[in-house]
Amino acid sequence: MTPLISIQDLRLHAGEQLVASLDSLQVNAGECVALVGESGSGKTTSLLAMLGLTIGLRVTGRISAAGVEVVGAAERDLARIRGSRLALISQSPQGALNPTLRLGTLMKRALARHGVRGEAARQRTEEALKSALLDPVLLHRYPHQVSGGQAQRFAIALAVALRAEVILADEPTSALDVTVQAGIIALLRRLKDEHGTALVLVSHDLALVSGIADHVVVMRDGRVVESGTAETVLTRPTEAYTRELLDAVPVLRR
Repeated sequence: MTPLISIQDLRLHAGEQLVASLDSLQVNAGECVALVGESGSGKTTSLLAMLGLTIGLRVTGRISAAGVEVVGAAERDLARIRGSRLALISQSPQGALNPTLRLGTLMKRALARHGVRGEAARQRTEEALKSALLDPVLLHRYPHQVSGGQAQRFAIALAVALRAEVILADEPTSALDVTVQAGIIALLRRLKDEHGTALVLVSHDLALVSGIADHVVVMRDGRVVESGTAETVLTRPTEAYTRELLDAVPVLRR
């Protein structure tokens, strides 16, 4: 099986300062790889590097994403895979969505940009909204007129409509209540298990990660501290820092 994302010897520097590094990482279809760690550990920067969104940083190493060699790639080649093959779910989708356009217009324009129009676009939109458990009436609303959970589900529906092979999710449940969080994770898990969508999940929430990740990469100060299957890392960690993160997870006691 050819990985949808393959990383080797990745280094990202701001001047002489190392921002993030990944020696080796692979993401296969139907697999969730979670990047975890405290704020400033390099998780989001590593995620954005997979899309070639590293303005101002010096990047070395190799990233192969959906058949494109990302490091040093021309913008037109990156534009070809962004959205259609790799979709980014930002931490704050309401801020990432164009506030002057209704959600239906955003969906229509995104699909048209990747060559999907007319009846095909309508069918994809309908199927995507259904998969994300969204009422089509939301298409008539502006981003500020929907809740945080609805905006997150719309962003996921957009990725579904574009038939992205990989979803890159940056803290997709932050600032959402626990009920909405559970719905978002259930949706992502369903895409992974039923549609073979690959997920790269950035999160500081190990309880959340434990419910969806197949592989966990623990980062600190821009470097990988520990990496392995979710079961191994989350139940039998070998590094003190990983144990500290696990000890910080709240546990309900009677």
